[in-house]
Amino acid sequence: MIDVQNKYQKELLNFYWENEINGDVMKIQQLSYFAELVVEKNKQINLISRKDIDNIIENHVFISSFIAKYVPEKCKNFIDIGTGGGFPGIPLAITRPELRGVLVDSTGKKIDAVREFVNKLKLSNVKVENDRVESQEFIAKYSDKFDLVVSRSSVPLIILFRYSLPLIKEKAFIVCIKGGNLDDEFKKAGMKYKSYIKKSTVYDLSYKPSNVRNQKGKKLVLLELHK
Repeated sequence: MIDVQNKYQKELLNFYWENEINGDVMKIQQLSYFAELVVEKNKQINLISRKDIDNIIENHVFISSFIAKYVPEKCKNFIDIGTGGGFPGIPLAITRPELRGVLVDSTGKKIDAVREFVNKLKLSNVKVENDRVESQEFIAKYSDKFDLVVSRSSVPLIILFRYSLPLIKEKAFIVCIKGGNLDDEFKKAGMKYKSYIKKSTVYDLSYKPSNVRNQKGKKLVLLELHK
């Protein structure tokens, strides 16, 4: 297992170095350990695609920590909606330890795994919830709590808005990773929630050395919301 962690650390350090990101040694070690935990747990529960195991650093751990640079400094409390195997919430919590977060998913087995990861990584800045974010109980517990919503789930933007609005403060941000053409998603979300959108920016998630021209077609959507 030590050899695997060393391999993951070298991969991460390479991505960080290539993209001029300052790689704190302790954070790199934690992220590598997290990758190891996910791969091991994936033998029992489908947290990531099995064909993606060999690319867990690039496609999951690195990209989830990479988005930290897009998160506004003023943010303090985040929610990861549909965290699945802990992405992007756990890498974000490791990379930006000053943030406090809630990782939520409605699938019990996945959340059990995420809770185990959080405990083994000794992350004191996140809580784990097995719930539906649209449930009245969850809304009552976390109403007006968050100034940042993150998500890697595949739900359309209009649904992400609907989930987010009861949970966010008067001013907040949504940061989500999306693929494909987003014009239709923005159009539908804008028809209903345009009055809440103060500013919207879409970034190509390109990075060195393997996605310089964003061949993977991943985009990061950053929305500033005012209720």
